[in-house]
Amino acid sequence: MKDGALVGMGGFGLVGIPENGVLAMIEKQVKNIRIVSNIAGTSDWGIGLLLKDRQVIEMNASYVGENPTFEKQYLNGEISLNMIPQGTLAERCRIGSSGIPAAYVKAGVGTYVETGGFPMRLGSDGKSITQVTRPREKKAFEDGQEYLLEEGLHVDFSMIRAHQADKYGNLRFRKTARNFNPDMAGYGDVVIAEVDEIVDEIPPELVHFPGCFVHRIYKSPKIYHKIERLKYSDVKPAPKPDAKGKGGSKDLKRQRIADRAVKELTDGMYCNLGIGIPVTVANTVMGKVDADLQGENGIVGMGPYPKKGQEDADLINAGKETITEAIGHSHNRSSDAFGMMRGKHLHMTMLGSLQVSETGDIANWIIPGQKVKGMGGAMDLVTCGSRVVVVMEHVGPGGTAKFLPKCTIPLTGKGCISTLITDMGVFEYKDKEGFVLTEIASDATVEQIKKLSLIHICRCRR
Repeated sequence: MKDGALVGMGGFGLVGIPENGVLAMIEKQVKNIRIVSNIAGTSDWGIGLLLKDRQVIEMNASYVGENPTFEKQYLNGEISLNMIPQGTLAERCRIGSSGIPAAYVKAGVGTYVETGGFPMRLGSDGKSITQVTRPREKKAFEDGQEYLLEEGLHVDFSMIRAHQADKYGNLRFRKTARNFNPDMAGYGDVVIAEVDEIVDEIPPELVHFPGCFVHRIYKSPKIYHKIERLKYSDVKPAPKPDAKGKGGSKDLKRQRIADRAVKELTDGMYCNLGIGIPVTVANTVMGKVDADLQGENGIVGMGPYPKKGQEDADLINAGKETITEAIGHSHNRSSDAFGMMRGKHLHMTMLGSLQVSETGDIANWIIPGQKVKGMGGAMDLVTCGSRVVVVMEHVGPGGTAKFLPKCTIPLTGKGCISTLITDMGVFEYKDKEGFVLTEIASDATVEQIKKLSLIHICRCRR
């Protein structure tokens, strides 16, 4: 591997990352690396170690919100960032490995992804813009929907992680460690697989990825089993104070929102849970509704947090929290997870937001100049045709309004929200009326809701 290489890396959070490969890159001091990855690691592990050592000059990723080192470098103009919707990233990897030059996708229509102009690199003053993303070609098809043309990806090196390899190069992944790895594997000139163990032969029906895609295999000299967000069902964390310093009130608000969100689920439903408040629904729904909960990291059938001592480093939700598996669960690669969404195989998706507009727009991925998180899978989810339920606290830090006439930060999707659930009430979006307040929280009043919402509430009914 030489300086300036374009390197693709598998993994979701810290699960399924080629951790020993990253350590080898640090030891070799490969410089000016351009990386394609779903994530940017954490400050002290994975890609984050390369960033800390200033070996990376460009990140092509969907979500970088867990790494303050990266955020600081980007805001200081030290590194380039090309944000790619997560499902689009997975599909661009998949088609790149399949000899398909490009594909049309719906994610990003009406946003920076379509128009281009997103600040890919800032000046050293942190304000001027020295490089922006390019616009995408848009086309309408017979279904009446508009799509963006996205090109397949190709890299110099693909670095992936698997649980097993055999002497034929076949690979087998473990639980949610599959994620981006199969998609990242096929589109590199050289595909390098780090594996936990090497066996003589993996039974054919258990092969997840055939050896014809793989060029190099090495056994991990050490398996670290890092867990980014350790969560237990039988251990309650210390309450987090709200903005006014009231202990536990923020947690209580979020739990109340999750409790109400469960009522949107019905038996037999397939529902995606996004990061933040949505993933906590898996801990609330058990025993109430027989629904399959899907995660964009490659699981259908999420269970609640594990009991202490039963956590598994290869089993997480989209929020990188430890989870369990529900009866009838399955694991899949990232492109299949988003294929379920685009193919309308899910009934509903729940996600959080920073802002919501009176026309049903959602903005939840960046606050320019302040906070860089990334859209993750949100742009894919809000355009997939399933019902979109947004769950969020009604007001932001310091009482700032989040329910606005028009979003003031870059959009995730336009006119896509079906239902909004906050700690103050439930709002249903109607085409001719806008948002209609259909439920009021027991400790809220219509007057309070109107005061804290900068939009017109069409009518109210309990």
